Amino acid sequence: MGGYPGQQPQYGVQDGQRPFVPPIEFDPPLSEEEATMQVAAVAVPPAVEPLADLAEERAAQQQEVAAEPTAPAPSGGGGKVASLLNSSAIMAAGTLVSRGTGFLRTMVIAGAIGIAVMGDSYNAANTLPTLLYILIGGGALNAVFVPQLVRSMKNDEDGGTAYASRLLTLVMVGLGGVVFLAVLGAPLLVQLIAHPLMVDPASADTTVALARYCLPTIFFMGIHVVMGQILNARGRFGAMMWTPVLNNIVVIFTFGTYIWVYGGYNGTQVTPGNISPEGVRLLGLGTLLGLAVQALSMIPYLRAAGFHYRPRFDWRGHGLGKAARLAKWTFFFVLANQAGYLVITQLATAAGSAAEKSGHGGVGLSAFSNALLIWQLPQAVITVSIMSAVLPRLSRAAADEDAGAVRDDISYGLRTTAVAVVPAAFLFLSLGPAIGRSIYAVGGGSTALDNATNVGLMLSAFALGLIPYSAQYVMLRGFYAYEDTRTPFSNTVWVAACQAVFSLICWVVLPSEWTVTGMSFGYGLGYAIGVMVAVPKLKKKIGGLDTKRIGRTYSRLAAACVPAAVVGLGISLAIQQVLGGWPGSVLSVVLGGGVQLVVFAFIAKRLRIEELNAMLGMVRGRLGR
Repeated sequence: MGGYPGQQPQYGVQDGQRPFVPPIEFDPPLSEEEATMQVAAVAVPPAVEPLADLAEERAAQQQEVAAEPTAPAPSGGGGKVASLLNSSAIMAAGTLVSRGTGFLRTMVIAGAIGIAVMGDSYNAANTLPTLLYILIGGGALNAVFVPQLVRSMKNDEDGGTAYASRLLTLVMVGLGGVVFLAVLGAPLLVQLIAHPLMVDPASADTTVALARYCLPTIFFMGIHVVMGQILNARGRFGAMMWTPVLNNIVVIFTFGTYIWVYGGYNGTQVTPGNISPEGVRLLGLGTLLGLAVQALSMIPYLRAAGFHYRPRFDWRGHGLGKAARLAKWTFFFVLANQAGYLVITQLATAAGSAAEKSGHGGVGLSAFSNALLIWQLPQAVITVSIMSAVLPRLSRAAADEDAGAVRDDISYGLRTTAVAVVPAAFLFLSLGPAIGRSIYAVGGGSTALDNATNVGLMLSAFALGLIPYSAQYVMLRGFYAYEDTRTPFSNTVWVAACQAVFSLICWVVLPSEWTVTGMSFGYGLGYAIGVMVAVPKLKKKIGGLDTKRIGRTYSRLAAACVPAAVVGLGISLAIQQVLGGWPGSVLSVVLGGGVQLVVFAFIAKRLRIEELNAMLGMVRGRLGR
């Protein structure tokens, strides 16, 4: 069977079949790191990295599979729930550390170059390589070549070493060529994702220069993912989840050095027109070095796992071509996702440039990306972790044609993730501006506070969209359990198209200073439509949903969150009337958010939300150890 020796079939795989690994949904912000797992940070555009998420989710899924007992746990029962919650908590811890350093990274970046036009220039340059990597082959590496690695490890006489060496060599050669062409074509690529930055000559020169430093990170993203998957196939999961933290540390040091040498944004008001060539070189090389350190730090782990790389160019006749052909739907999936994001990137950049000219800075791509980073945190820490624990059992139930068990697991995933996601959404709604100022205006002046407030307003606009964003993620696992990738692709087309249309409407209807805030609301609304499209299809596939219990949980959570949010908002506004600036914002988040959560817990307890009680019991149990 496909899998590790002595391991249960993976993701619904039967003996003799190719292991199925669901493609990872790459959502912006795209950053090298994000691209890697969450594992890391860079969310990929701004401050969250796609690769990071990929690595984190993939590593977490495989770790959970490897750790499961030989016999599947019986459906239902408190033991199953406690086990899943404990496994999910362990995975979430790794995500939280990488996200924490990612937040610190974005704070330092904002402190150095701000979140106005210079921030947009850097973020566009840093987003470009991740978009290209994911579009060219990131999804295929995870969804197609990883199962081949696992199979070759089991079946080949050398334990899969030759196959892994061929794959790593192929990726290095292929991505090396991509980097060469991308660096040459950097002006055209920047024009594609951020045309407004190319209108002004100074902005164009700075953005293209930064892009040429950042584009070689494509190479290091690719080899990091391949080396990480080689380790995962050998049961070594930690490296891929934690090495992106090194990337964050290097970038933090780089931008900290920039502040030390040139001064922070509050003092310099740096723009693409007045930044020095040496400053551009420092930021670009530091970003590139971060990814290089992240990738090369995998080498000692590979050696410890018994893998010794030797360049192999004998690619023909060893299954690499067949594996590439299997990537078709993954490519289409990623293409749809990124096409929609390209529209958002162009419009956010254009709106930010227009608003800057009218005296409203900090309302463009950087602000959107930073708000998106905060908004995605509950999804990365809670939803991904819980569903990574659920997916192996969900897939086995699908393989056994046990639709009832599939329904139970989907219901469990929706209800359990909602316990954290719904309160988080209302917290972002009520305290968004205060949260934005607390994170992105540390000790700053009026300009920094105004720009950070814009981030917070976008966070509030994103807020309620977190609920369908998480729900859709859970429901798509139901299709993946049946090895159905076409339905998630069509669903992604709906979401991306709606987000693009909503963004265009905001561009036409709203003033430039409010365009991206409206786009933030439309971004979440696109996921709500995605849920409406997915629900009837999922009901048809599994014979219905546990609608009554799911609806009861969500309605009770909303009933507890609404009054709590009103109280939290009132306290926040009162504090900021008395104590303004950054200190007032921090106090608003601490006191307003704390009281809001207490009020929520008080009401939720009386509404007897059982999933909340289970999660709190798990937390108390772990703290009591």
